[in-house]
Amino acid sequence: MSTYYKIGELAKLYGISTDVLRYYEELGILVPRRASNGYRVYRTEDLWCLNVIRDLRGLGFSMEQIRTYLKERSISSSLSMLDQELTAIDEKLEQLTGLRDNILSRKQTISMAQELPLGIVTKKELPARPCHRIMQGYKTDEEMDILIKQLVNFDREKLYIIGNNQMGSFLNLASAKAGDCREYDAVFILHPKGEHEIGGGTFLSVCYRGDCSQNYDYIPRLFEYARDSGLAACGPLLELLWIDIHTSRYPDEQLTELQLQVEPVPGPL
Repeated sequence: MSTYYKIGELAKLYGISTDVLRYYEELGILVPRRASNGYRVYRTEDLWCLNVIRDLRGLGFSMEQIRTYLKERSISSSLSMLDQELTAIDEKLEQLTGLRDNILSRKQTISMAQELPLGIVTKKELPARPCHRIMQGYKTDEEMDILIKQLVNFDREKLYIIGNNQMGSFLNLASAKAGDCREYDAVFILHPKGEHEIGGGTFLSVCYRGDCSQNYDYIPRLFEYARDSGLAACGPLLELLWIDIHTSRYPDEQLTELQLQVEPVPGPL
């Protein structure tokens, strides 16, 4: 014996709007009967159809694909649809696995930032690093934020802002040597498929907490360390954001790393 549901009852049962049910009716996918008073009524048999629509839509199938399947379903088409569902599920699993790995990486980044030495200049050897880059200078944090969002658009599925220590800026080396430590030439985000590259080599590094006005204190320290160590600043001069305003609104939690590429000062011939 069939049980009948009014359109409002069915919408409430499935957590959807009545407009959605009317849309399915317009497409000819889920057509209710009409009661003697003209009201739409759905049978328990219609629930199967609604379950199919919900499941296939959740896997990204189009309404046209669903309509074709429901209209022409057979053993052959059902087997084919199941194969398509498995493919869609495998693709979603791959996407979710990639997203999970990225989140774990970003969590690790924030944890690593807590362990970085602060205010101490160190020397490190870094490999070449591919990156996406926008060669456009900026003066304010708001301008930088716009450029960073443009960089993220290079790969929306893999690039994120929160907890990402892979983004930063190129500082103008000549200006920094002259005392202007906040003149920016470009922004970048490290990415294995980046079309540009930050060359590898020897870098001097120093980290600090707080806003980037501290560049005026720490960049001269890099130049001084280089001179005392018989090194010449050849550039680039990089400002990497380990923890910025996207991760924490509190300046005392934000962390920046400055990296200056150096080379030995040529000796007398």
